[in-house]
Amino acid sequence: MRWFGPNDPVSLFDIRQAGCAGVVTALHQLPVGAVWPVADIRARQQLIEAANATHSPLHWAVVESLPVHEDIKKGRPSREQYIANYQQSLRNLAACGLRTVCYNFMPVLDWSRTDLRYEMPDGSRALRFVWQDFAVFDLCILKRPGAEADYEPAVAEVARRQFAAMSAEAVAQLTNTTLLGLPGSEEAFELKGFQSLLDEYQTIGAAALTANLHYFIRQVAPVAEEVGIGLCIHPDDPPFPLLGLPRVVSTEADLASLLAACEVHANGLTFCTGSLGVRPDNDLAGMAGRFSSRIHFVHLRSTRREANPRNFHEADHLAGDVDMYAVVQALVREELRREAAGEEKTALPMRPDHGHQLLDDLPKKTYPGYSAIGRLRGLAELRGLEYGLRRTLTAAEEAAPAAAAAR
Repeated sequence: MRWFGPNDPVSLFDIRQAGCAGVVTALHQLPVGAVWPVADIRARQQLIEAANATHSPLHWAVVESLPVHEDIKKGRPSREQYIANYQQSLRNLAACGLRTVCYNFMPVLDWSRTDLRYEMPDGSRALRFVWQDFAVFDLCILKRPGAEADYEPAVAEVARRQFAAMSAEAVAQLTNTTLLGLPGSEEAFELKGFQSLLDEYQTIGAAALTANLHYFIRQVAPVAEEVGIGLCIHPDDPPFPLLGLPRVVSTEADLASLLAACEVHANGLTFCTGSLGVRPDNDLAGMAGRFSSRIHFVHLRSTRREANPRNFHEADHLAGDVDMYAVVQALVREELRREAAGEEKTALPMRPDHGHQLLDDLPKKTYPGYSAIGRLRGLAELRGLEYGLRRTLTAAEEAAPAAAAAR
């Protein structure tokens, strides 16, 4: 499970009791672009492992995330120093035994939702994105220059009527939700000055951002390969342009292009079924099979598209639009292939991404999507699915030689 450090309301003991062995975390307290010192990395490892002598063992399994500085995304001359810092952080992580590092290349906002407490039919609460509400923020609250061109006239008209009827409290809530920083981060966005961050991308379209991403990966992936780290990009969330910002890690073609930009095995993917699954044109099970050898980390969650295809909410892990059975089957097949080939790394680290706020967690304040019980439910369902598939596939492989001999 993901853990956001000592201030996370979900404790390491909670994660132990969920049956986890690995922890997904990061040094959120360090500024983006700084070198991660060995001493700080070891301190986090020791904190995670402190109770291993008396309780079920935990270890720091995956770094999520080692963030990419905005100057790298923008292709500024200063990116060279930030890339050098990134390379050194990878070396320091490897020296401490970390072997999987997640990152993303989303400009300005790492992820976006418009509702953090969407009530589900059973009374639990989920994360939701509504295109119309986002238009209200963009057109009427932020008042981004040129935003009108990004929305259909009917959407813009309804947005203005909706805004006119909103209370000051509702406006503040939508603003704060839209500008929410990545969970665990010390960074927070404020409306004042936010437009200036967007303005810096006015001359950076999808082609330029892609070029900057490929430049970055060509510099850092060989270092990751040298030190034995699987470097894995997280897809865009949501996987379509927002606020005039390009999104370049949203489709199968985007992922294939990135992998081809630097052919070393270390250049890989965080296969997030929730982010990729928002787009109906992404064939998740097929992608899991086709990219299987370059998948280093897995986020399993499901989203449900609504009447407007850009509206979606977080569904139960085994429901929604993601064919979780087919995806997990492809991933288990890859693990079995790695085992048969005698590869050093055979297990794909997986975490149940996001979860509904339910039961005793409903009145608690937790990071959005990261309450304990909702993720525990998802983890239990996913582990059961994986167990059944692994048993079935293993039995089929063992029976195959006998069946062939009988013929």
